[in-house]
Amino acid sequence: MHGMKPFAEAELRRRLGASMRLLPDQDAEAIRFAYGGDWRRCQDLRLVNAVYLAAHFPIPRPKALLGHQHWHKLLRLIAAVRALHPPRAFRTCHVSAAGRQSTILRRLQQQLAADTGLTLDETAGDLWLRLRPAASAVGGWDMLVRLTPRPLSTRFWRVRDMEGALGGPVAALMVDLTQPQATDRFLNLTCGSGTLLVERLLTAPAALAVGTDLDAAHLQLARANLAAAGAYASLMRQDDGAAALAAGAFDAIVADLPWGQLVGEAANLPTLYERVFASAARLARPGARFVLITHMVQVTEQTLAQQENSWRVLRRIPLRRGNLRPRIYVLERRNNN
Repeated sequence: MHGMKPFAEAELRRRLGASMRLLPDQDAEAIRFAYGGDWRRCQDLRLVNAVYLAAHFPIPRPKALLGHQHWHKLLRLIAAVRALHPPRAFRTCHVSAAGRQSTILRRLQQQLAADTGLTLDETAGDLWLRLRPAASAVGGWDMLVRLTPRPLSTRFWRVRDMEGALGGPVAALMVDLTQPQATDRFLNLTCGSGTLLVERLLTAPAALAVGTDLDAAHLQLARANLAAAGAYASLMRQDDGAAALAAGAFDAIVADLPWGQLVGEAANLPTLYERVFASAARLARPGARFVLITHMVQVTEQTLAQQENSWRVLRRIPLRRGNLRPRIYVLERRNNN
């Protein structure tokens, strides 16, 4: 997602250290880097959708990939990726490319399946390859081989989904922005299917984790995902259960607020936002962080203006995916009321 790149680069530096070197790249949603360490250390990155090993082929057309030298270079790249996983981790393969139904690309895919012993999948695949023209200044073609059988953004614990659920990398970023500590009392308002709760509890221990939502069905989804992750949080209805929570009880609060598209009705959002912000203000200790994401920027700014005595804005982080323009807010609870 556009806007995540600086945070993902910081994660790479933090995780991979001096063995990693960022490479120049003008793509706002991709990171090119060289790495001389164990690629297994990239398999649990939290802020990226996927990691690919890339090889450049100085060829004029994809047909030349089938030449002996280039083809065996590609097979060695694939073997290096497969060696990072158990023997049966890859069962299917897929090549993503413009014009992939052309005769030459069909032949390339069939040869790939034959030489890897994998089943060709027309829509998905454990072994996922991307063929694309290299940068114009370089020429030739690049082949990218995904490092893992599934994208890193496809979280293992997501056994129950809901329409409009927050993606794992964005949720992980929001958790990081709370500056998590093992002593935290952590609250997820409007928790939905539990993405933020799970990401928080898999990032670091917490003294207490609570999720609230207006919809009891959403709490059932969250409960299932927490169980799949091996994590525990107390779940309660936002109207009744949350009202019983003690004032100033939480060190960190997060929320994925309804946007009035897939969840919630736009006409009701101003009232809902006022209630959520007021509830967060009551429950946050002075200095606590409140990290939220919303597409309804105008409603959020209006609500903040009404509650400026409660919240200090530390950061506004704009994101973009397609026509969506969500924004992450990092707020701090003022200590004057």
